[in-house]
Amino acid sequence: MTIRLRSGTGRALHSTTGLRPALPTLYARFAADLAAILDQLEASGDLPAGIDRRNVAVEPPRDPAHGDLATNAAMVLAKPAGTNPRALAALIAPKLGELGHIASAEVAGPGFINVRLVSDTWRDELATILDSAALYGRSNMGQGQRVNVEYVSANPTGPMHMGHCRGAVVGDALASLLEYAGYEVTREYYINDAGGQVDVLARSAHLRYREALGETVSIPEGLYPGDYLIPVGQALAADYGDRYVAAPEEEWLGLFRTRAVDAMMDMIRADLGLLGIHHDIFSSEAALHAAGKVEAAVDRLRADGLVYEGMLEAPKGETPDDWEPVELSLFRSTQFGDDQDRPVKKSNGSWTYFGGDLAYHAEKAARADQLIDIWGADHAGTVKRIQAAVKALTGGRVPLDVKLVQMVRLLRGGEPVKMSKRSGSFVTLADVVNEVGKDVVRFTMLTRKADAQMDFDFAKVVEASKDNPVFYVQYAHARGRSLHRRAAEAGLALPATPDLALLDEEELALVKLAAQFPRVVEGAAAAHEPHRIAFYLFDLAAAFHALWNRGNDDPSRRFLLADDPARTGARLALSDAIGQIIRNGLAVMGVAAAEEMQ
Repeated sequence: MTIRLRSGTGRALHSTTGLRPALPTLYARFAADLAAILDQLEASGDLPAGIDRRNVAVEPPRDPAHGDLATNAAMVLAKPAGTNPRALAALIAPKLGELGHIASAEVAGPGFINVRLVSDTWRDELATILDSAALYGRSNMGQGQRVNVEYVSANPTGPMHMGHCRGAVVGDALASLLEYAGYEVTREYYINDAGGQVDVLARSAHLRYREALGETVSIPEGLYPGDYLIPVGQALAADYGDRYVAAPEEEWLGLFRTRAVDAMMDMIRADLGLLGIHHDIFSSEAALHAAGKVEAAVDRLRADGLVYEGMLEAPKGETPDDWEPVELSLFRSTQFGDDQDRPVKKSNGSWTYFGGDLAYHAEKAARADQLIDIWGADHAGTVKRIQAAVKALTGGRVPLDVKLVQMVRLLRGGEPVKMSKRSGSFVTLADVVNEVGKDVVRFTMLTRKADAQMDFDFAKVVEASKDNPVFYVQYAHARGRSLHRRAAEAGLALPATPDLALLDEEELALVKLAAQFPRVVEGAAAAHEPHRIAFYLFDLAAAFHALWNRGNDDPSRRFLLADDPARTGARLALSDAIGQIIRNGLAVMGVAAAEEMQ
């Protein structure tokens, strides 16, 4: 599959673009109409004043045959109003039917209200999509709230691998989605440079340093064997000669650790750049400890009576022979929903990893209204304790949502992919991006919910078929873009202003699906689930392809009609609007739209 992309598209959507939200969505406008009617009923005494309306919803009906919109207003408000849902719905529906843009409002089932809009409403919405262009779908629901999204945060011990890739894409797409929905987003990476793994990295770099000076070395088990440390050793040899070849470890460990971590972070930034991912902040765990932030955070909790000296319970089940109770500094995480209190300091006086993580989240919470962490599924056991710590440190003011991301299994034609020689133990992200491209990787990572297992088959993700969502959505956009080229080649004299009245109900059904995009954006942003954008784009592409394919059986249904430039103009406007929605959705995902496919 060869894809020619639009110039300058597919980049992350940062709030600094200066774009502003579009006009209220069709669903928001109907919700305002409904609210005005409920106000009227309150004024007339048919509905008690002050009833909580927060659970009143406006959405598409599950079955399009039932109408264009549906509301549960009567179902939600009947009980507090002291009436039954159908009786309340019978008061609301006639008032909705009086509005000029509503063709009918009918009470259904136990009290739902199904609404049909006049056809011109959808033609107006099509014009709105075209006029709003890149702004269509943007929302102000975030109201500028500050959201910190921390993602990737891989140990700085080597290049990025595909185990990191999915979380990186999910986190970056979520950040873009939240920006699109009106939040002020900070993208953050936490560098785990204070643990024992960076000492192992430094020792591995020392071996490569000696190798660069001519020594023949073998990498013992427990050190990092990847070739990526060869340039690090060469740089150290160039800078220090043989000064540290025979020097005791305490003389070079700190220096080599710093140099190796810096080199690894340069590599990680470059790898992430291949995916179009760029963080705003890189926070160092080592710097956090050096600045006394851990002690300060624990002291705050101790002052509130939330850290105490105590002993953990014995492990459940058979007690190990070497287990003995030890007094530790414990955080009262059970007061905040955890299943046991957690140690913040080890018996040797050093801080636990949880202690450092607690302090780091305190730092983030001081500069955000919401925190979101993207973690691998293997970290599921630590979610409750960190959420408990954030509740304690912020008094519940700053919520923390942790999104767990399952691993990706790499396949080639159904067979597991062999490991990379460069890494020593895994397939690098760079290898994958260089083979199939940034956009294919990013889109594919969002074709399933983050907490569901995923297979990434190199053959399938570039397959030109309906079964490949990447191809199917890109093909829909490329098909639409081809129409203008073909119209020009055919010498069609298209009207300057398309007559949208020429679009029939079958064509307007596609507009109805396109008009759901702003609602999908807000729902995805509220749930912190960027994969919903990918799912929606696939459905929109499928509907567009279905309409396109009608022309194969009935030539009068084709988008281009040589003998009817007026109808062609209307259908091209429809195609342009669908293409705009696809571009907007792909941009949220960080994916460029295809101009043509060969």
